Amino acid sequence: MEIFDTHTHLNTSEFEGRIQDELVQAQTFGVTRINNVGSNYELNDAALLLADKFEECYATIGWHPDDAAEFDDQAENYLLTKLSAKKVIALGEIGLDYHWMVRPKEEQERVFRRQIQISKEMGLPFQVHTRDALDDTYEIIKSEGVGSAGAIMHSFSGTADEALKFVELGMMISFSGVVTFKKALDVQEAAATVPLDKILVETDAPYLTPMPYRGKENRPAYTKFIVEKIAELREISADEVAKATTENALRIFGLKK
Repeated sequence: MEIFDTHTHLNTSEFEGRIQDELVQAQTFGVTRINNVGSNYELNDAALLLADKFEECYATIGWHPDDAAEFDDQAENYLLTKLSAKKVIALGEIGLDYHWMVRPKEEQERVFRRQIQISKEMGLPFQVHTRDALDDTYEIIKSEGVGSAGAIMHSFSGTADEALKFVELGMMISFSGVVTFKKALDVQEAAATVPLDKILVETDAPYLTPMPYRGKENRPAYTKFIVEKIAELREISADEVAKATTENALRIFGLKK
């Protein structure tokens, strides 16, 4: 079994000094490729360093809505330069976050729209973060359009019908540990309903730890439990889910087997 953790954060301080241990543990769980996702200068640079250092690591760079104030001409020039790096596979995580409302809606929207445009200019998929803002996120993506490289709804937390609306826009739906939570019935229905060739898996580690380790720190290795839960929901084998989601990831990220 080979699994691709398409969205994680080994580039954060929580994993400092133990990256190699995490990669070894991931391998023992069948997680053979890992995409570390940035959100500001510090985390983008850290993701790029990991991609350079470790064969199994890739990088996604961009500006999170909470860091929208940092996205100016200098940040845009940084993106335009760094997105061309060999192991950068997407632009992200970008989007809207109305839960904490760290930045005003108008500022978040401006930065979100511009980064979608950049992703299309660069021919890269974009990874979307949305929290308490699903309707506005949908309307912005619909109006801007998804480029030929596609896009990903990261850690999807809506209903099956909402997931299918994003699929119709040309997006893939990525499921995190939330799909294993007992009360996450909407997300589970979505994971059982979305076409298998439109599904990705991720940990978002160190956050959103899946069962049976919920309440503890998340690790890329735990992508295995997300694969197993989706297999259970769809009444197919975990091997089939692992194979399909890995092939989906390789396809949207433009990677070879």
